[in-house]
Amino acid sequence: MTRWQEIARRGAGADYARTYADRFRALAELGQDIHGEATFVAGLLDPPARVLDAGCGTGRIGVRLDALGYDVVGVDVDEAMLDVARSEGPGLDWRLADLASFDLGERFDLVLLAGNIVPLLEPGTLEAVATRLAAHVAPGGRVGCGFGLDAAHLPTGCPVTPLDAVDAAFAAAGLVPVERFSGWDRSPFAESGGYVVTVHALADRRAG
Repeated sequence: MTRWQEIARRGAGADYARTYADRFRALAELGQDIHGEATFVAGLLDPPARVLDAGCGTGRIGVRLDALGYDVVGVDVDEAMLDVARSEGPGLDWRLADLASFDLGERFDLVLLAGNIVPLLEPGTLEAVATRLAAHVAPGGRVGCGFGLDAAHLPTGCPVTPLDAVDAAFAAAGLVPVERFSGWDRSPFAESGGYVVTVHALADRRAG
């Protein structure tokens, strides 16, 4: 069982995947905007750009990006989450893959990691994940990554992954930071805010 599955089951039980999807559906029915990540992507690049939704979960973001006209591939290590994604977005490209070892043989204009993917990675795999992410970035492409920096912005029981550790792992993989925010709404970055959205690019193709 992965770190993610242990934490998810602790909070939502065995049917955590459906519970997770239903929670966002309920928020949408209450009139809340659940598409901040997709809106952020739309501010980075125009459709029909290729987007890899890395750690796609139940497909909420991938389905929205597809509706906006992006060419989306979703990957996740959790078959239960992918089963929900396939029901939410039938016909879309959902693939079972471990971010520490995956090789799709393809490159993307944007590799997106949302939903606290980084702190939920298996212990000791951050460097390997960064290397595999970089290998899937097209020339001129970027990696967008959002995650909590303190316990208040992470699931209960999820350890904090320091931003410095992420920057170091990404740098070792040939990725350099080009933008940094405190949320998907592009609010100015302040580490005290407890959340970060980073945008990295390949070192030899740095975007301004």
